[in-house]
Amino acid sequence: MICLDLLAVIALTLTTFPPAAVAAEPALARSASDPNLEWGPCPEFFPTGCEIAVLHGDPAKANADIFFRVPGNYDLPKHWHSSAERMVLVAGELSVTYEGQAAVNLIPGMYAYGPPQAVHHGRCVSEHACTLFIAFEKAIDATPVTPPAEP
Repeated sequence: MICLDLLAVIALTLTTFPPAAVAAEPALARSASDPNLEWGPCPEFFPTGCEIAVLHGDPAKANADIFFRVPGNYDLPKHWHSSAERMVLVAGELSVTYEGQAAVNLIPGMYAYGPPQAVHHGRCVSEHACTLFIAFEKAIDATPVTPPAEP
């Protein structure tokens, strides 16, 4: 009986305390207005004014988080991603259209999910900038959808 009680205590101890490796990564919190964010350009097919700031992770690997920012009255060209996107609009008002679905107007605080390889486009319909938090499941990429050439 003592042996079973000892095993129960050991099991409880092992499941109660997190592994040292988990504690090695610091927690963080960032706001879109943080002056220490490093904003960089979007892929070349996006018009001038589009910016991305990496919040967590490596964009070349799975599970990276970014802020995506565009000026007011900005059109996002048709494109798709290899990864699913989990998004929350932080600022502005953003209209997003996924192929085969009605447009959705996002306002701050709204969540949106974009499936992998789903073609979409959008427009920041507000006068001021739109900022979107995006969590990617796979490495971050964006592939343009070019309109067919006219004869």
